[in-house]
Amino acid sequence: MITSLTNSIVRHVTLLQAREKSRREEGLYVIEGVRMYSEVPLERLDGVYVTEEFLGGVSQETNERLAQTGYELVTEEVMKKMSDTQTPQGILCVVRTVSHELKEILEGGSLFCILDGLQDPGNLGTVFRSAEAAGASGVIMSRDTVSIYNPKSVRSTMGTLFRMPFAYVDDLCGAIEDMRGLGGIRTYASALDGSSAYTEFDYSGPTAFVIGNEGGGVTKAVRDAADERIFIPMEGEVESLNAAIAASVLLYESHRQRSR
Repeated sequence: MITSLTNSIVRHVTLLQAREKSRREEGLYVIEGVRMYSEVPLERLDGVYVTEEFLGGVSQETNERLAQTGYELVTEEVMKKMSDTQTPQGILCVVRTVSHELKEILEGGSLFCILDGLQDPGNLGTVFRSAEAAGASGVIMSRDTVSIYNPKSVRSTMGTLFRMPFAYVDDLCGAIEDMRGLGGIRTYASALDGSSAYTEFDYSGPTAFVIGNEGGGVTKAVRDAADERIFIPMEGEVESLNAAIAASVLLYESHRQRSR
């Protein structure tokens, strides 16, 4: 059992929680809670840490999974030190990151979400969940979009992180051109100065929606690279929608059209 707060494993986990550079260089990140543990692919696990209290109340299914993966006991104090949450759930795992190439994501897919500089980790996780729920095939992100392996992003995905293919690209405009050439994908940039309401288009074919930064929106270069600029009509004095909500509205319009 790990009892010391200065244990090398404890220091390593807290560093992964705190620093994106460490996560990127080591190809590791941290997940917390029994739900995330139950969904992570076994081959991606690099370490499992649990408290005795957690072990005392687990289901038979979780017990069987723990027997497969193995685990290391830690004290409640150590778990609190390693955790990124105010109330740790008693189980924490170190997981290997995965990466996808754009071409790999585009193969066989017809609905995508493109994120241009999104900065809020909660928004990013919510976009992933909405994308999966609406039947999207992948999420493509600019390099300056917040990391999906940020602890808050990871929690917000609620497990979708393990199922939704994604890629970070250096050149979003180039990626849009590749999507157009490789898959005949039409790209719609959500913008307050859009020329047409989002309801005026047919999204039943290969489609990608671009959602921009929470403060500045979609950059001009990316707006110009897209096939269309669209807006979401709003009543009252609301100036804009939350980025994750805007993405959900657009993705579900495509889902609605495809379900008819």
